This record gives sequence, structure tokens and C-alpha cells, in this order.
Amino acid sequence: MGNTREQLRIVAVGHVDHGKSTVIGRLLYDTKSLPEGAIEKVKRIAKETGKPFEYAYLLDAFEEEQKQGITIDTTSLQFHTDKRDYVIIDAPGHIEFLKNMITGAASAEAALLIIDAKEGIQEQSKRHGYILSLLGIKQVCVVVNKMDLIDYSQEKFNVIKDEMNAFLKKLNVHPMSYIPISAFYGENLTSKSEKLSWYKGETVLEALDLFTQEEGLDAKPLRFPIQDVYKFDNRRIIAGRIEAGTLKVGDEILISPSNRTTKVKSIEAFVEKDRVSTVSAGMSVGITFEDEFFNKRGEIISHIDNAPVIADLFTTNIFWMGKNSLVKGRKYKIKLVTQEVECEIVAFNKVIDASTIGTYEDATEAKTNDVAEVTIRTKEKICFDKFADNQNTGRFVIVDGYDVSGGGIISGVAESTSVIETTFSKDKFKLTINCFDEYYFDIKALAIKKELIKATQYKIGDNVPFLGSSYEYTKDFDIIALNAGLVSKIRNGKLIDVIPVENYSYELIVIINEKGFGIKLTSQNDFVSYKNEYKKVMNEKFANKWLEFTKYRTIRFSDSVDETLEYSI
Repeated sequence: MGNTREQLRIVAVGHVDHGKSTVIGRLLYDTKSLPEGAIEKVKRIAKETGKPFEYAYLLDAFEEEQKQGITIDTTSLQFHTDKRDYVIIDAPGHIEFLKNMITGAASAEAALLIIDAKEGIQEQSKRHGYILSLLGIKQVCVVVNKMDLIDYSQEKFNVIKDEMNAFLKKLNVHPMSYIPISAFYGENLTSKSEKLSWYKGETVLEALDLFTQEEGLDAKPLRFPIQDVYKFDNRRIIAGRIEAGTLKVGDEILISPSNRTTKVKSIEAFVEKDRVSTVSAGMSVGITFEDEFFNKRGEIISHIDNAPVIADLFTTNIFWMGKNSLVKGRKYKIKLVTQEVECEIVAFNKVIDASTIGTYEDATEAKTNDVAEVTIRTKEKICFDKFADNQNTGRFVIVDGYDVSGGGIISGVAESTSVIETTFSKDKFKLTINCFDEYYFDIKALAIKKELIKATQYKIGDNVPFLGSSYEYTKDFDIIALNAGLVSKIRNGKLIDVIPVENYSYELIVIINEKGFGIKLTSQNDFVSYKNEYKKVMNEKFANKWLEFTKYRTIRFSDSVDETLEYSI
């Protein structure tokens, strides 16, 4: 009977110390979902150590109990209401959250976003909101905790509600409810609170029951990433988790990206009584094929008439949390379901500050907690879907060295023309530039676009196009690219040198950056300040102080722009 009950997966996120663990611990306690004797054990330990009792400690006791089992993921906690069973995913921080994206632990259908009533909305609160948007989690309940610390003030609650609502609206996230609670005292979690009598909405538990379970995952195109291949007696068993769709014995299938076809011979089971002929999304299974192939981890099984996308160049949105900035040209590893492939960023389309939604469309890197729209190239072709079509096979994490440093979603396949690069080269130095691209106002599209020039690799002594339709530099100018750490020198219209920026001294000459924006330098001291301030931060204040788009550039009108890169300005 219990197997037929509906189950909903919920992720709990919130700024550190905003009471997320207390909310979860209290939900477990109030729904009687704790192991026998857990509450007494925690109270006894608290008394013995001289610490006040905290409901957050119940998570430790619960997880300790769960560790007795082999297959239980300790990040997932279970409780139930009369309506359904719940799996609540505790996300200790957004780094752990993103790490779990690839394992399916973060494949939640709804979320609790917890905010401290006294501290109010913090940057991490907004970042978590952005991550929920990035993952496509639209069912959100904002829980304003610790109302007891602000004397249950309706006015302060409304301020938080209005501010958070305005922010989330920009992300197309519309919370189903804002609930004032005190998790420690159990107010408005599972029962109404007299101290919050001005609030007429649901309790947290009632709000959870209003969430709806995602439908149609079984009806989506089959996506079965191969996790491993086991040799068992005379069988080769293909194991993995079905991310979408339905599979049955006798189905004709396609294995991508190797493009081999065969039929499903059997769906395996440990004991004969558990054997089935059909499996569907969410199930971990082992199958055999009618034909023997060399199969490997990372390949994706689909039906022949509905295959995933296969490409090595695609556009994405990435939430970056690495210690080092995300930069072009550096080698990273992308993990998408069971695929792990080397990749690099070949184009930045724009960068967004996730806590302010400020946009930097001339960015050349993404710093910690930025969101970047970028084009990625993988070392070999991989299989995926657009995130809008299938969330499970449309999201990924990025590994920098040994650290999971970012997570993102795929928005589409990129055209190769969008990553054409023009460079200045000398020996081991190579500087990618965009200062010769043309900017136009497309009259038909009513938008400013950038027309890409044909890729050219300039070497020492080559003539450069210092005069264009929408730009005009002098025959003598220097290009300072702080992100690349290089300076290119042009004299009499020719490239004469490419040197490290630390070897450069200011000369009384026209100076631009690699995009063609004028740099407001008048002395060597200005140059030193420009470098030092860039090291600290590259933001709107820095750009407005030092850069000038219209110094040597203008925007021309055009009826049509043939080759464009959107979001390029």
C-alpha cells in the first residue's frame, strides 16, 4: 500500500543561520517521522553538554540512523502527511546543491526558501533564488523564519515579502505563498499560531500539500544514460537510471553518440518474482541487448525516432562559484548525467550578478557568484537536450581541477560562426581581440547587434584594419587587455609587438581595450591605477570610470545585419 502513495521531492535552501535545519528538524518531529527515541537522545546529549536543545540537532540523529542502511542518501530526509510522502533535500550550501545536481539529488519538484525575519534578505538568499530559477523549479514557498525575534511584526514581514517578490519576479519565479513562522516554537509549521493571527494563509505543511507533482516525465522521450556495464555469467548488463520516458522488452533503441541500434532483450532482476517487462523514469535498472556492443559509461540510450542532441558546441547559462574566475581558453571538465568530458569556454555572451541581476555584456570573465551566458566547446561530442525540453539531460556541473565550481543549463546548440576569433600573435603570446567588429542598429529588428568580421590571425608586421564602418582608430595605438595580461602595439597601421602587460609603460598615444573601448589614461600613474583597480574588481563603477565606448566607436544604422552574435555589446 505504501508503494502506491504519491511522493514529492522538495529542496530546502536558505542563507546560513537562517534556521533551515531547525525548520527541517521541526517538520520531522511534528510529523512523527523521527526514529524511535531520537528526541530523548538529543535532549539528553544537550543536557549533558550544557547546550540548549535545538531541533536542528535532530537532523544529526536522523542521518546517523540512516547511515545504518547502504542505499540511503543522507542528504534526503523523509516525512509524510495524510496526502502524500515527502523527500526533503537538505542543501547545506549552494556548492553542495550544485554537486548534487548531477546525481539527481537536486532534481526537486518544489522548494522551501527560508529567510531570517530579523536579518532579512541576504545576498545568499537571492543567489539561492537564482539557482532555483536556473534549475527550473517554479513551485516555491518562501518561509520567513524567527518571527519571534521581531515580535511577530506583520509590517516587517510585509517588507521582506515585497522585496523578495520583486526580486523573484525578475527571474520568472512566482512563490505560491509567503509564510511567517517560528520554527523553534513550531508556530505556523504544522499548526496555526495565535501570535500570528494576522496571517490568514496556510501553514507550511498545508502549503506543501498544495504543491503538485510533475506529470509527464514518463511520457517524455526515452533518456537512459549508461552508468556502468557489468559482465555477469554470459550476460553484459547495461546499468543506469532512466531519466525520462518508458522502456520495455523488445523496444528498438539507439545508442548515442556511437549511433548504434539494437533491441532490448531483457530487463534484469535480482530475483525472478521482481522481473518486469516495462520500466520508466526514475527507476534504476539493468538491461541486456540482443546484439553485443562495446558499451561504455556516458552513452545515452533512446528510441530511434526521438534521439538526444549530439554536439560539441552549445550555449549555456552557468552559475559560477569557483575560487578562480571562469575564463576563456582554460580547460575544465563538464559532467552531464553520466558523461564527463573536457571543455573550454569559447565565448562570453553576458555576465549577470546573481544578487543584483545587474548585467555586464562586455564581460571577459565570470567571478564567484556570477551567472554567465557562455558558449562551451567540448573535446568530443556529447549527448544532451535543451533544458526547456528535459531538465535532467539539460543541466550539468563544471569541475575546475578537483572542485565542482559551477552548474548550469543548456539553452541550445551554437553556430560555429559565433565563436570566430581574431588574434594578434607573437611567439608564445596570443591575444584574442574584438576591436574590429562592427556595431549596428538593426532597423528591422529594433536592436543593437554586432557584425562579426572574418577571423584573421595577425602576426608581427601585418597591416591591421584601423578604420572601419563603425570605428576609427589612429594609425598608432595600443591595445591593453588586462584579462589576458597582454598589450599589442600598432604603429603606422601595422602590428609591431605583443608583450606582457607588466612590461608595458604608458606612452602618449591612443589606448583601447580588446573590445575597442577607449581607455581614459593620461599618465603612467593612471595606467598603474587602472591595473590595480582591475585586480580588485571589474564592475560597473570600474567600467564607467575608465572605459569609453564612443571614444573611437559609433553605432551605424542598417536594414539587416547578416552575421551577428546576440548579447555581444
